Amino acid sequence: MSLKDQFGKDVLLTGWGHSKFGKLTDETLESLIVQVSAEAIGNSGLEPRDIDAIYLGQFNSGMQPLGFTSSLALELSEDLANVPATRTENACASGSAAFQQGVKAVLAGTARNVLVIGAEKMTDAGADVVGAALLGASYEMAGKASTTGFTGLFAEVARHYEKRYGAGIERPGFAGSGLSDVLGSIAAKNHHNGMDNPYAQMHRDFGEEFCRTVSEKNPMVAEPLRRTDCSPVSDGAAAVVLSLGPASGAATEPVRLAGFGHANDFFPAERRDPTEFAATRVSWERALGMAGVGIEGLDFAEVHDCFTIAELIMYEAMGLTPRGEGSRAVQEGWVYKDGRLPVNVSGGLKAKGHPVGATGVSQHVIAAMQLTGTAGAMQLPHARRGAVQNMGGVGIANYVSILESV
Repeated sequence: MSLKDQFGKDVLLTGWGHSKFGKLTDETLESLIVQVSAEAIGNSGLEPRDIDAIYLGQFNSGMQPLGFTSSLALELSEDLANVPATRTENACASGSAAFQQGVKAVLAGTARNVLVIGAEKMTDAGADVVGAALLGASYEMAGKASTTGFTGLFAEVARHYEKRYGAGIERPGFAGSGLSDVLGSIAAKNHHNGMDNPYAQMHRDFGEEFCRTVSEKNPMVAEPLRRTDCSPVSDGAAAVVLSLGPASGAATEPVRLAGFGHANDFFPAERRDPTEFAATRVSWERALGMAGVGIEGLDFAEVHDCFTIAELIMYEAMGLTPRGEGSRAVQEGWVYKDGRLPVNVSGGLKAKGHPVGATGVSQHVIAAMQLTGTAGAMQLPHARRGAVQNMGGVGIANYVSILESV
């Protein structure tokens, strides 16, 4: 069983574009959208007149005064006039929401070529505005004052996890003895990987000792999460073109979407197990089931590590380890670049940056680069199939894509 078996047609990623992530003072939301759209369409071998629909993923939530952004991509070309364009919003999964809407348009036969964009401009707003905007994705905290913001919500997840499981299974002789050290190892891994990503916001290999230690330069934000356990505030954009077939002038071979999954959980925290991410697990099961593969059939994964505890729980949600044993994937080296399932070779949200609406599309672009051998210093050997996982809120809106080489 595969997506093509189920729907009778392939959905291909035929072109993509990606901006630098970071504090981009010389860019506007519009300039970022136009930049990546031009790159994606050009690399697909198409012309703007060939685009049948546009989906833009953007959270915003008050971080930008312009709240109506669906037509910004049309500024690229007069040939995009009258193309249907829709903005999608699903918190930090807004980019993947746009991606799946584009996929469904192709599968429905209403479009042959769809431009999917993810974009966010966060650094123009003050820290208080950004914090309040992100808390809009919390049922309990929306509109309320908080000194720790969304970090505090994931810190609570980490405390629940530690109380229930400790650090999980520990390898004899492993230096770390608690959850805090495991999270530090995840942060160090992703910062090390980010050194090879030219788009990444943070190019600094901090090392495990720094990431595990509370210090003046790495303060505790919300116990047990230090600054290095948290993704940064970012600007950036990414875009992909989805098509039924490749164009003759494409810059690379296309990438096939083998399966996708989407699941939402209940919004009130009292209706969710804080350590399970149950709907996240369902989104993985749906995507892998549609693709007809198991976790062992993946060569890499780009997952949503907005905070290091999220990546740890993701190992369990995807089925890499049993519940409560996610630390094994770190301690036994499974998720490192030379391990059995490299995770976040791009540096993840932790080092690459997290312009929230752009993140899901960025993950698809990075995966497509891996699968076409165009990832540069990030390139893994023999990457034939990979997964992208993106979520909004504390495991609320969950998306997974399985991509493979053609």
